[in-house]
Amino acid sequence: MKLKSLIYHFSALGLGLATLATTAMAQPKGAIYTMDNAAAGNHVLAFRRAETGELVSEGSFATGGTGTGAGLSDQGAILLSRDNRWLFVCNAGSSEISVMAVTGNELSLTGKISSGGQMPVSLALRHNLLYALNAGGVIGGSDNITAFIFADGKLLALPDSTRSLSGDNTGPAQVSFSRDGETLIVTERLTNLIDTFAVADDGLSTSHKIFQSAGTTPFGFDVGRENRLFVSEAGPGSASSYELSEDGDLAVISSAVSTRQNAPCWLITAHDGRFLYTANAGSGSISGFSVAHDGSLKLLNADGRTAVTGDGSHPVDMAQSRDGRFLYNLANGNGTIHGFRIGNDGSLEPVTLVSGIPTSAAGLAGN
Repeated sequence: MKLKSLIYHFSALGLGLATLATTAMAQPKGAIYTMDNAAAGNHVLAFRRAETGELVSEGSFATGGTGTGAGLSDQGAILLSRDNRWLFVCNAGSSEISVMAVTGNELSLTGKISSGGQMPVSLALRHNLLYALNAGGVIGGSDNITAFIFADGKLLALPDSTRSLSGDNTGPAQVSFSRDGETLIVTERLTNLIDTFAVADDGLSTSHKIFQSAGTTPFGFDVGRENRLFVSEAGPGSASSYELSEDGDLAVISSAVSTRQNAPCWLITAHDGRFLYTANAGSGSISGFSVAHDGSLKLLNADGRTAVTGDGSHPVDMAQSRDGRFLYNLANGNGTIHGFRIGNDGSLEPVTLVSGIPTSAAGLAGN
């Protein structure tokens, strides 16, 4: 993404170059964030991460918007900036995005804006360019992606940036950038499709391409080394890997490799790229895969149970510590957050358990 292109948009909208600079703030040593997604008023729940991986509550912080009061069929509803100073939150009930400044252990609301559609469920950030995925089709509207420019704690809608997906009601689950920022990717649960959009220098998405998913119900995904795409598939209980070309084309590497578990809807790759994990909502478990140099996948455990969160726990979103040592999982079926130490062999050792999380909670981010 060329900075001069983003500067052009600020200038065209009457904003000076100085607005590109973010305010210097103290960074937390380590934290994990989720949101309660409450219909009466959405809140971010913050937890301080200890060196040993344990989590300690730092309180609840209002986003100024509302949630849906129930879990979201999504991945990425909360997003932490790479410098750990800003938290972006989907308010799916009020169709808004909130910006929260992170100052030590405190969060403060600095901006809020319409999501450019209805029911935002996932966010993607590249430098100062943020894309929101709106799942409005499920409530009678239409699904889309919409772009925003971020500066000084505020989001500004990028004109003419809204793009439709393959249809009005596709059950979109996640939006994210490729590693190089040249491609935007969206999964559609109800259509079994994966969308890619080329991202131009001005931040606008172009060249919409649509691909059939290797497995049914493509859901959560992550982009690993060499721009390889890894996708969980809730339908068959599997995960697939793809080569993502510079032109936004997808070529299957590993097709629908079984987790041997039910409803693996959420997926994350380890920071070192050697492993990936799926959260299996229907089985109360997490499946680990090794990732070969060519991007192919192999289960770490024969039964697909690298970690267990418990019957009825409904494990959903995952996040890692910035040093890659710990993996955290939100289980909104029983209102818990599980923390695991990642072993050199990809194994997961329990290190912390937080209870009392609302069952409406969604999204997980951290550092």
